[in-house]
Amino acid sequence: MRVAMFYHSLVSDWNHGNAHFLRGVALEFAARGHELRIFEPEDSWSRQNLVRAAGDAAVLSFHTAFPDLSSTYYAASNLHMEEWLDGVEIAIVHEWNGPELIAAAGEFRKTNPGLRLFFHDTHHRALTAREELAKFALDDYDGVLAYGASLKDAYERLGWGRQVFVWHEAADIRTFYPRTAAAQPRDLVWIGNWGDGERTQELREFLLGPVKDLGLTAQVYGVRYPEAALRELEDSGISYGGWLPNFEAPIAFAQFRTTIHVPRRPYARELPGIPTIRPFEALACGIPLVSAPWDDTEELFRGGEDFLMARNGLEMQDHLRNVLSDPELAAALSARGLETIRTRHTCAHRVDELLSIYNAMKPESVEAISPVGVSR
Repeated sequence: MRVAMFYHSLVSDWNHGNAHFLRGVALEFAARGHELRIFEPEDSWSRQNLVRAAGDAAVLSFHTAFPDLSSTYYAASNLHMEEWLDGVEIAIVHEWNGPELIAAAGEFRKTNPGLRLFFHDTHHRALTAREELAKFALDDYDGVLAYGASLKDAYERLGWGRQVFVWHEAADIRTFYPRTAAAQPRDLVWIGNWGDGERTQELREFLLGPVKDLGLTAQVYGVRYPEAALRELEDSGISYGGWLPNFEAPIAFAQFRTTIHVPRRPYARELPGIPTIRPFEALACGIPLVSAPWDDTEELFRGGEDFLMARNGLEMQDHLRNVLSDPELAAALSARGLETIRTRHTCAHRVDELLSIYNAMKPESVEAISPVGVSR
């Protein structure tokens, strides 16, 4: 079958976590023999920042890491839906696209009954910036793919979209799997962006304070760290590694004995049950994980078995101390977390789920698509 995906960027993951899941889903569709078309704007802010920060070599490194993935660049003023969606059976338009493209895809769907068109939302703007999403024309979309039940509920309350389905993110296990450490592992690594104040206090409580008080050897990777944040890292004894290509994160995880997850405040408070993609990827790499609070309302994981949850900074210290001093505990967390990912939360599982949604609403003249060649 033919699948089209319109996203902010395939090439750049600079402050752009949607690229992680997009790449994994694209690889899975390709592995099953489907024809995939990916489109991204030529002026995406993520790609512009990537090139500004790391040069054209960063784009080349993506193509080296993913030789089978490519995208078509377009200008928002020059859309060609008739050409791009010709013969396409499933099209997914991500919510970071501009309203012009979102509307154009919907207009195409009006006169093309063989297409099933989905709007994919992986952010908190439906609750925190409602006016931005309210301007999107979704009436002609067949459904909304929301990356958690709480976001699905928000869409249904607001009356956005004909049907809303839960479609969680997941780990690309072709890229994220346990690696062997090249040297004696250090204590703790965190991969994440400082951002715009959405989790500054949480980072101080669950990362900076515990690392400093326990005297851990720690490393942080990410972008959007202001000078004040860099000074706080230095004061806590944490090394800063800057931007890290997402496909190199498994190598980084292998160099450390544990990692943490610190949710952004809008997700933890407004969208319970949505952990974002980082925990999926860490657990897929077999590194013991300790998380700051979030409410696993959908029971995605086995609480206290796949990872440990810390309710406050003191609990984070206790959990980190225990994981780092108890090899059996660390090994159990590693094994159980990895097991849960591989049995429930891979991109192969998500493609299966998407195809099930498609089969339930496909045109009557079209045969159902079976999940052939699933790779887990």
